[in-house]
Amino acid sequence: MSSILTNSSAMVALQTLRGINSNLSKTQDEISTGKSVGSAKDNAAVWAISKVMEADVKGFKGISDSLALGESTVAVARQAAETVTDLMTEIKGKIVAAQEDNVDRGKIQTDINSLVDQVKSVVGAAQFNGLNLVDGSNASIDVLASLDRQAGGSVTTSSITINGQNLSTGAYAAKDVFGASTGVSANGDTAGFQLDNATGTGTIEIDDGTTAFAAGDKVSVTIGGKTANYTVTADDVAATTTSDLVAVGLKSAIDSLGITGLTVDYDSGTPGTLAFTNAGAKDLTVSAQFKNAGSGGLAAMSSIDVSSAAGAAAALGNIENLIQTGIDAAAEFGSAQSRIDIQNSFVGKLTDSLRAGIGSLVDADMEEASARLQALQVQQQLGVQSLSIANQAPQSILSLFR
Repeated sequence: MSSILTNSSAMVALQTLRGINSNLSKTQDEISTGKSVGSAKDNAAVWAISKVMEADVKGFKGISDSLALGESTVAVARQAAETVTDLMTEIKGKIVAAQEDNVDRGKIQTDINSLVDQVKSVVGAAQFNGLNLVDGSNASIDVLASLDRQAGGSVTTSSITINGQNLSTGAYAAKDVFGASTGVSANGDTAGFQLDNATGTGTIEIDDGTTAFAAGDKVSVTIGGKTANYTVTADDVAATTTSDLVAVGLKSAIDSLGITGLTVDYDSGTPGTLAFTNAGAKDLTVSAQFKNAGSGGLAAMSSIDVSSAAGAAAALGNIENLIQTGIDAAAEFGSAQSRIDIQNSFVGKLTDSLRAGIGSLVDADMEEASARLQALQVQQQLGVQSLSIANQAPQSILSLFR
C-alpha cells in the first residue's frame, strides 16, 4: 500500500543518516581533540580512572620539585662536611709538626687558630634556603619522596629522613677534667702521652673539675687508633662518687677494645684514676678528650693547644676523633644524597609511565579515526542520496491520477 502521509522509506533513510552524522561528529571530535574519551559522557568509567591518574601525575610533579630542593640542601651540607674534613686534615699536619721540640709552637698555634676560624665560617655558611644541616640547629629533616595510593583509594605520602650533623665548635666550657693526668693540656680537658712498647706507663685521672659533670658530658680515650667513649648519666651526676663511676665506665669501654698488651688498672684508693701499662710489642699513643653535653661535634677544636709538648701530644689523638666526625658526617650526607637522586629518577620514570597509561586509556587512535572519517563521509553521501530517493517515491502516486 502506498501512502502520501507516511513515507516509511524516508523515515528509515533519515534515521540511518542521523546515525551516520552522529558517528561522524564523534570522529571529528576525536580528531580535533586527540582523545577518544574527552568527557564523562564518552565513557564514564575510563574518564574517572584517567582523572585520578592525572591528579597523581600532578602530585608527583610536586614531589619531584621537593626532591630537587632536598637534594640541593643535602649537597650543600655534604660539601661543607668534606671541606671541614679537609681543613681538619690541615690542622693535623700542623699538630704533627708541633710534636718536634725544635719548632715555634706559638706560630703553629696561630695557624691552627686560623684554620679553626675557617671551619666555623664554613659551618655557618652551609645553608640552602635558610636550612643548615651541619650546625646542629636541625636534628633531622623529612624530604617528601612519594605519593602512595592504596587499592581502596586512600592516599598517603612517604618521606626520606635526613639526619643533621653537628659540626659546630660552640658550647664548649672547660672543666679541667684531666687536671692531674699525664700530659694534660693547659685547660685540663685534653691529655696525651706515649706508651712505649714493653715499658710504657701513664695515668688518666678523671675529676669533676671546677664545674661539676652534667648528664650527657662525654669522655673519650683514643689508644692506638681505637676509641673508647663514656657518656655521663643522670645517675652518675646524682652519686657522690661521680669521678669513680666515670672512670670505671671508661675502663670497661677501653677493655672492650681488646688492644694487645694494654693493661688498664683502676685505683680505688685514688678517685677516678686509671693507670695504663703497655706490655705489648708496639708503641701506643694515648689521648683523652672531654666534650660538654650539648656541645658541637667539633667543640674540642676550641681546646687544641700545641704550645706545650704535652698539649701537642694530646691534640694529636684528639684531632683523629674530630677528623672521623667530619668523615662520618660527609658519608652520611653522601648516602642521603644518593638515595634522593635514585628516588628522583624513579619518580620521573613513574610519572612517564602514568602519562603513558592515561594516554592508552583516553587518546584517540588517529590512524583508525582517519579511516573511519573517510568511511563515514562516504556513508553520509550515500545516506543523503538514499533519503533523496525515498522523498521522491510519493510523486509516483501522481501517475495513478492521470
